[in-house]
Amino acid sequence: MTTMNISLPDTLKDFVDEQVTGRGYGSSSEYVRELIRKDQDRQKLRGLLLEGANSSPSAVAHEDYFAALRARVRAQR
Repeated sequence: MTTMNISLPDTLKDFVDEQVTGRGYGSSSEYVRELIRKDQDRQKLRGLLLEGANSSPSAVAHEDYFAALRARVRAQR
């Protein structure tokens, strides 16, 4: 694992320290790694949503489709 040093103003360092203590992180590095992973996930989701929005529709979804989907979800519970 490589190391990266960052400079933070006191207010941000205090905030990070509060998050580490209050939310059960082992270190500030662990907290920052989680923030980065969440941002990666958010960017991936945004890309997928944009890809879907820019694609052409494949088929019209009728009420029967949604009824079957709801039934499948209920059956899985």
